[in-house]
Amino acid sequence: MDQYLKPTAFFDYENSELKTWIAEQLQGVSNDPVEQVKALYLAVRDHISYNPYVFRTDPNTFSASHALSSGESYCIPKAVLLGAAARSLGIPSRLGLADVRNHLSSPKLIEWLQSDIFRMHGFIELYLNGRWVKATPAFNRQLCELMKVAPLEFDGINDSVFQEYTDAGQAHMEYVNDHGVFDDVPHGFIVTGIENAYPHLFGQEGAANISQGSLQADIEQ
Repeated sequence: MDQYLKPTAFFDYENSELKTWIAEQLQGVSNDPVEQVKALYLAVRDHISYNPYVFRTDPNTFSASHALSSGESYCIPKAVLLGAAARSLGIPSRLGLADVRNHLSSPKLIEWLQSDIFRMHGFIELYLNGRWVKATPAFNRQLCELMKVAPLEFDGINDSVFQEYTDAGQAHMEYVNDHGVFDDVPHGFIVTGIENAYPHLFGQEGAANISQGSLQADIEQ
């Protein structure tokens, strides 16, 4: 399990601000690993706003500390933030990547991507009570309420992967391709996959040409 516990440039839990944040989230929480992870899951889910428009190819933007300091991020860095916090507690974690179809994405986001497939959606797997459990802290409560879906919960026992249906029973998300799990962020693999899926978002020098804004603003309009 050593590779799933060590700090890296992405799972950078030795960062001083990240250490302080982890300690703050665990104040008053029991020493039970499941209870600690549940508290950290909610903190990552709701305190870091989900915003796919902040994607950049710069490796630094994939790190746990960057997700924390920016206050908004997308699925991969948010998953890494939870995974880094777990590693700091001695709980092994690994990053999972998959392609998903989002039936309730905003029309603006689908137009921007030119697809309803979200390439390289990220979640985290945590080793708890002798088994790997999936957790997806991507979509914050406020965004879920706007999209009329229940926020995704995590009990530390069962896999928490996606909201399959909206409150009204309409199809919401489905996984269409599994890329596997990784002991660290496979930065080059992710960027290449995204560039191949959405070449129109990248300039001649390979830099992502990302418009400013937020998914929440899209939905509120």
